[in-house]
Amino acid sequence: MKIYIGAIVLFLLLIVIFRKTIIKTAPMFLIVFILVCAAFVYDNLAGSKPPSAVNKIKSWLSEPAEKATAFLGNSTAVIKIKEKIIIDAPAINQFPELPRGCEVTSLSMLLQHAGIKADKMTLAKEIKKNPEPYRIENGKIYFGHPNEGFIGDMYSFDNPGLGVYHKPVKELAEKYMPGSIEDLTGSDFEDLKIHLSDGRPVWIIINTAYKQLSDDFFQTWHTPSGKIQITYKEHSVLITGYDQKYMYFNDPLTGEKNKKAPIPDFEKAWVQMGKQAITYVP
Repeated sequence: MKIYIGAIVLFLLLIVIFRKTIIKTAPMFLIVFILVCAAFVYDNLAGSKPPSAVNKIKSWLSEPAEKATAFLGNSTAVIKIKEKIIIDAPAINQFPELPRGCEVTSLSMLLQHAGIKADKMTLAKEIKKNPEPYRIENGKIYFGHPNEGFIGDMYSFDNPGLGVYHKPVKELAEKYMPGSIEDLTGSDFEDLKIHLSDGRPVWIIINTAYKQLSDDFFQTWHTPSGKIQITYKEHSVLITGYDQKYMYFNDPLTGEKNKKAPIPDFEKAWVQMGKQAITYVP
């Protein structure tokens, strides 16, 4: 590179000095031109490594591709949503022991399908409880929030109670399958089909009518966390499959296996109850 630059400088200097006679000195001009060309060729042949700037640019260009490759390499396999599927999962009746224990009974089905020995009575003891007492003041109902623990009496209808939502259920499931429980709450309904297509049932919160309820079925509770709308038709089932028309589920209310309900009704009921769902991952 130094020879190349030196030759250029010499060439320019000669032009300045002999600018009046350069036309008459064609041989000299030819010699200088040859020297410049020779210097350029030598510089390219002598350098065995590309300049560092070129290397840097190449690294900038290759970096996105390397990152994309790493990302794709660590991603999970794509699961194709099937047109229909029915999963063989245990069907367990919540009665007579747990009149309000549909959530832990459905969780028992989910865990047993995953190969975990977890019976409904053990889960009923272990589920987080909300100690907030039931009371009515000035016509307003005060009770606990189902997402902060089971509300009321699970074992009898003789005392006030309701049930429990996804958060405490997910926390309990994590104790049996650490790092393998996925909270699908808030997902689109179609997302549930991805897990079902992969052969894994899905625990959900719905209602006992398996369709959207009118406002008459709801009442306002005042909890330490704020006001909430609840219905005594709140229910939990284990979804086991679907086809073009129906969703299939194991119902702890009756112990029926692969019970079915029309997809549009079932989806609306699930959305109305807050899109609550959990499952396990491989």
